[in-house]
Amino acid sequence: MSDTSRRNICLVGNPNCGKTSLYNILTGESQQVGNHPGITVDRKSTKMTLPDGTDVNLIDLPGLYSLYPNSQDERLVVDILTNPEDSHYPDLVIYVANVKQLDKHLLLATQLIDLEIPMIFVANMVDMLDREADAVDIVELASHLDVTVIPISARRNENIEELVRTINQWSYNPETITAGKSTYRLSDDDRAIISTVKDVLPITNNYLAKVTAHHSDWLSWIAPGKKQTLAIALQGLGFQNIKGQVDETLERYSQIEAEVKQVRPKLSRVDVNNSDRIDRVLAHRILGPIIFFGIMFIVFQAIFSWASWPMDMIDESMAWLSGQSRSMLPEGWIADLVADGILAGLGGILIFIPQIFILFLLIGILEEVGYMSRVVFMFDGLLRKFGLSGRSIVALISSSACAIPAIMSTRTISNWKERLITIMVSPLISCSARIPVYAVLVGFVVPAGKWGVFNIQGLAFMGLYLLGIIGALASAYVFKKIIKSRHQSSLMIELPTYQQPRWRSVISNAISKVVSFIIEAGKIIFVISIVIWLLSTFGPSAAMDRAEQLTIEEQQAGNITSDDYDNALAAKKLEASYIGHLGKAIEPIFRPLGFDWKMSIAVLTSFAAREVFVGTMATIYSLGSTEDELTVRQRMALEINPITGGKRYDMGTALSLLLFYVFAMQCMSTLAVTKQETGSWKWPIIQFVFMTGLAYVAALIAYQVFG
Repeated sequence: MSDTSRRNICLVGNPNCGKTSLYNILTGESQQVGNHPGITVDRKSTKMTLPDGTDVNLIDLPGLYSLYPNSQDERLVVDILTNPEDSHYPDLVIYVANVKQLDKHLLLATQLIDLEIPMIFVANMVDMLDREADAVDIVELASHLDVTVIPISARRNENIEELVRTINQWSYNPETITAGKSTYRLSDDDRAIISTVKDVLPITNNYLAKVTAHHSDWLSWIAPGKKQTLAIALQGLGFQNIKGQVDETLERYSQIEAEVKQVRPKLSRVDVNNSDRIDRVLAHRILGPIIFFGIMFIVFQAIFSWASWPMDMIDESMAWLSGQSRSMLPEGWIADLVADGILAGLGGILIFIPQIFILFLLIGILEEVGYMSRVVFMFDGLLRKFGLSGRSIVALISSSACAIPAIMSTRTISNWKERLITIMVSPLISCSARIPVYAVLVGFVVPAGKWGVFNIQGLAFMGLYLLGIIGALASAYVFKKIIKSRHQSSLMIELPTYQQPRWRSVISNAISKVVSFIIEAGKIIFVISIVIWLLSTFGPSAAMDRAEQLTIEEQQAGNITSDDYDNALAAKKLEASYIGHLGKAIEPIFRPLGFDWKMSIAVLTSFAAREVFVGTMATIYSLGSTEDELTVRQRMALEINPITGGKRYDMGTALSLLLFYVFAMQCMSTLAVTKQETGSWKWPIIQFVFMTGLAYVAALIAYQVFG
């Protein structure tokens, strides 16, 4: 929430204009930057201290193409910009435009000028105008718009000082920044509409009255009674909403085209043609999807191949640290808690830092170079057959990191049905929280090694992701048939020119994502690991005493040696503990899937968050072990099935677990966000039931076939 005692400076612009990059530079923050719409799905606000010591609120608003929005996040911006009483209403707009695509970016700029909001026009990406033929006449542009125009490069941090100086001058003398010169000609129909709106609402600006008429049915700041009165009055005028929007847009573009010719008299198409030539291959109807899956194949190969050495190092370090803590602390429950509870649980998460970092790093590079916009464009036609849209690919790809921001990014989808289906199926895409589970279990299904130059486990890893994608598309198709809607949306997206990635930004974003993952997962793991240790260490006194007595009797009978006594006692006490009783109680539910009571406990606890599975298993298998140097994977590999005498984690069981985690909804936070975005508990309940049911059936089939 903004501090209303400070003035607001809002960053406004089309998607993919470099607005968020500029916000990061001005504030020192690290929002995610990407070359496709949907990255900023809510307003971001922070305090900015100017050189003269004045504090202002710098607000990064979601990108939009015009004041006639097509999605929920665009509506958010229009709702703010049309309401001077809103706490985020700008005292100053910094309009960020891609200087190479002025013909597209001037539409919204001229609309804001007509709202009479003071504006600084930032001509971004001037570093890409490195030829005389590409030159932009900044003086001519400033004259046409009658606003202050500052050329910058957010990519290279160029001329930011001049922008800051201009903002600083405005802070102590607001009259230095004007609201610009309106060039839009109002028609007679417009004037009648404006007069009607002014009779109902206290509006003085003519263009604000016109925009309000078009959006009066959903603008939050208009009282319900006023909305009804205005709707009746506009209906009496024969008000045609869509026709009015189209007429205005065409009128503005006819003026903008003439202005751009004067501002860029020697407009060059060299860069655009270079991008077009690349797109003939990368965005080809047939070759494009093949190349995309090839790129994803390389990404998942890298996740397994590049991360193996640092993962082994972290794994061994955590095992060593666990042993050291046990030797340094006095023998007793504190040492056990630290070694078997806290360190074992957290170690099961920290080991996956390299894989998560590599995933975010490579996806970040693809976003930075401009490839992800092409992916949205390529898959629009295909996804519509499943009830989705091209914009859904943003959420689906984002889900590979986390379903929570992915679901929030669906606000860019204007069609309600397409947005709802995207929300419902996005969690089926394997997220980073599944990486720890996959990494531990894949080794039990697929042996380590290579098939030619390819890592076999990396192939299996990609197969799990593809399985999640297939599940998402199949589920979307079913929802398409069930959910009824007569409306369809269209895709409007800007394809940016290809560009070099900003390595500092890519690496910074990857690191921030990993840190966020560790902190968020670590909080859950820390609490659950302690709870599991307590429930695993203590139990009903009679049952615990009986476990000790049985172990002594088995030793006396010669069934176990003195060397095995500690492990045998720990195993029996674990089964007699509170968590043992819980596991035994729920085991019948999961037994058809091949899960024993220990796995059942891990499945149950990981409903808080999927990655808790590994921490839970690490805690359970650490209890009472005399082999403290063993890692969680080694302990699981040594586990024996008491019924068959074979490995507990054979192919059938491990594959069953893998498929369960591919499809299961095991993230309470995702359910909460689904409720938030849909406004009802109906849809998260349906989401939980259908995903859990799908997971159970898939795991059941896998175990019955391969177990």
